[in-house]
Parts: sequence; C-alpha cells; structure tokens
Amino acid sequence: MSAKLTVIKDDITQLEVDAIVNAANSSLQGGGGVDGAIHRAAGPDLKAYCAKLGGCPTGEAKISPGFDLPATNIIHTVGPVWHGGEDNEAEQLANCYRNSLALAARHHLKTIAFPGISCGVYGYPIEQACQIAVNTVSEETARYDDIRKVIFCAFDDQLQEALLEALSGMQYH
Repeated sequence: MSAKLTVIKDDITQLEVDAIVNAANSSLQGGGGVDGAIHRAAGPDLKAYCAKLGGCPTGEAKISPGFDLPATNIIHTVGPVWHGGEDNEAEQLANCYRNSLALAARHHLKTIAFPGISCGVYGYPIEQACQIAVNTVSEETARYDDIRKVIFCAFDDQLQEALLEALSGMQYH
C-alpha cells in the first residue's frame, strides 16, 4: 500500500502529525524561514537537543522530539543550496526526502509533513524542487508500509501551485 500524498498551504508548526520535517541548516541550531519558525515554536529545548546531534550533512536526516509542537517528532534535513544545477543538487535534494522517510519508517511514524526543502533562501527553482519532492516521496513511500500519509505543506501560493502541479503529473498504477 502506498501512502496518501496531499498538498496544503498552512503553518507546518501547527500540524498534528507524527513528524514534521525541518529544512534545517547543517548546524541544526536554527536559522531563518521554516527552520527558525520550527525552532521558535518548539521552544528552547529543541536547540539544546540539537546541539547534541553534532550537525547534519546535506541530504542526511536526524530526528528529535517535537517538544512544544503539536507534532510528536521533528526530522531535520539539510537541503542543497542551488548553484545552477551542476553541483549534484538534484541528488542531494532527493536524498533529503529519501533519508527523512527512511528515518520515519525506522521510528514507525505513520504521518509526516514536508516543507518546500531548499525552496526559500537556498534558491532551488521551485518547480524543479517540487517535481523531485513528489517523485521521490512517491517512489520511497511504496517501500514503507508504516507511512500512511505524507503532507507537502506550502508556505505560500506559488509553492502550493507548484506542488499541486507536480502531484497532478504523477502516474498512478
């Protein structure tokens, strides 16, 4: 059974899911965009917990409790900075989704919400990033029976539209 994939426009910090994914920086100590919003909403215990995780390389993922969030867990992944597409960015971005889902499956999480990884200050072209996100998540969730629902949570209309477009282009078998 494949997971149900949905797109919403909402504040990811308000979602009641087993895990939200944080588009983190490699220090895992908070930053701008969704990373800063998650750190603010989760409270100061998140920063202290993340300090013990020893950072995170691009494309990898680490997990923490959700602390003050409605989400039970936070999966932190570091997306690539866009350098024109010639620096392995597509594979690194796909690895963010692969490794986040693998970590969710190892922890028997059923519902997970992703932001638009690398779609903000990291400058990844939104349409390309959304296509990679939807294709990778669709392929990977077929491997994990525990994962029932994946939410792509957009922070604005442009990201929501691009995610919906990518999802509508999926071929279901």
